Amino acid sequence: MPEDEKNPARQIITDYAQRHFRYFRTTEGTVYAQKNGHPVARPIRSQGTTGSHRQELMVGLFNDGLGVFNGSALKEALDLIEALALSQDVQATHIRVAPGFDGATWLDLGRNDGQSIRIHPTGWDILTPDPREVCWRRTQLTGELPLPEKDTDGKGIDALLRLCNFANAESECLAVAWLIGCLEPSVPVPAPFLTGPQGAGKSTAGRMLVRIIEGMTGDLRRAPKDEENLITAVAAGWVTALDNLSHLPPDLSDLMCCIVTGAESIKRALFTDGDVVRSRYRRPLLLTGIDVGVIRPDLAERLLPLRLVRPRVRRTEAELWAEFAQVLPVILGSLLDLTVKVRATEAEIPTDLRMADFAHLCAQFDAADGLGSLDAYRASLDDLNDDVIEGDLLAQTVLKHAAGLEPGEEVRMTSTEWLHALTQLYSGEEFRALPKGWPTTGKVFSDRLKRLQPTLAARGVLVDWGRTRTARYIEMIRAAGPTPGEQQAAF
Repeated sequence: MPEDEKNPARQIITDYAQRHFRYFRTTEGTVYAQKNGHPVARPIRSQGTTGSHRQELMVGLFNDGLGVFNGSALKEALDLIEALALSQDVQATHIRVAPGFDGATWLDLGRNDGQSIRIHPTGWDILTPDPREVCWRRTQLTGELPLPEKDTDGKGIDALLRLCNFANAESECLAVAWLIGCLEPSVPVPAPFLTGPQGAGKSTAGRMLVRIIEGMTGDLRRAPKDEENLITAVAAGWVTALDNLSHLPPDLSDLMCCIVTGAESIKRALFTDGDVVRSRYRRPLLLTGIDVGVIRPDLAERLLPLRLVRPRVRRTEAELWAEFAQVLPVILGSLLDLTVKVRATEAEIPTDLRMADFAHLCAQFDAADGLGSLDAYRASLDDLNDDVIEGDLLAQTVLKHAAGLEPGEEVRMTSTEWLHALTQLYSGEEFRALPKGWPTTGKVFSDRLKRLQPTLAARGVLVDWGRTRTARYIEMIRAAGPTPGEQQAAF
């Protein structure tokens, strides 16, 4: 009997796998397989119906004439491979966008041949990345992008803005800045909130923005009813788009904040009693809706309102999307050209905005093209502060109290004393009934005030906490200079 036939099936599978695949682990401990010379990696434990490593291993063995092996042999071989891979180097996997060497970033085109786009301040090229530089992870949400066109002379951006119904130039430049930010894996970007009257094409514009990054299969989805489902959807793609929002409950608002700036979730691993699964996520987020009601202050700092208007001439869906698919290579090429130009431009980093990385990107965009996107971003935040104040009676009452102070005057009281003073100010001489949700204790008042602190500061009311030897206090100061909103109005 030939020596090869004496080898057990698991040995044949293991030898073949180690010759044709590279195995490595991530920081979370998941073992991935990467075909030699190919940038796409698949988890070896994946049991997906399409594209699992188990399937590609079976197909490779069959095509190379080594036979068809049963499930137990494959399981034993993969168990051994997984154990050996745990001692290999650690490497991260990425979905759609990834950092590269020498300050470059990569954009996955979702193609079977692994071709991707390398973006650098000196230019962009279509290449197949070195597997040790970039490991792409694919899911069912990873759509294929067309090959972008070169030398578009900005025609793609003009075509995109013509297809969308943005109300003004400010919304247009902020939408383009957001798209540039989506191509940078290390930059948290605020979530665009496409708003406007019924029939303004909010969902259509949202789909177009998403499909520039995610391909023609990218789409909007309804907000999941629980946190776990939303985190699962976020982790499976790059851009997450939620459509037709009408209400933002506190839990969803807090989760959106985490998605925009980054967080980690931990849950118990299946079929174990002691192990856990870690899931890190920070993704671009896009929202559409007419009105979501009261916006919490922490989410307001992470939103990017983009206003749309109703089009004068209606077009059929088939006609609109046929044109978009035709010009998508030009749009993507123009976006890449603009991204290279922006990254090569130096600009000062604004230090007064929460999303400092995006503000810096806007400053670079302005220096490159002079469109005024940073001023538009500041104005949008000012509008959102107005929305927060209009939806919060406590914030309105604090500002009413501060209006009676002299510029630079400060007042110190305990949280209970502040609550009593503001309650009297709200009730007035007619003893109005307190609204639902009004703080009932000094602790609740202090916690509410901490959430409102950035919004109040934007209106020139500075709030701080301290303590003496006997008690804690809250200090409120009316700023001596003009408020940021007044400064913006002066331009």
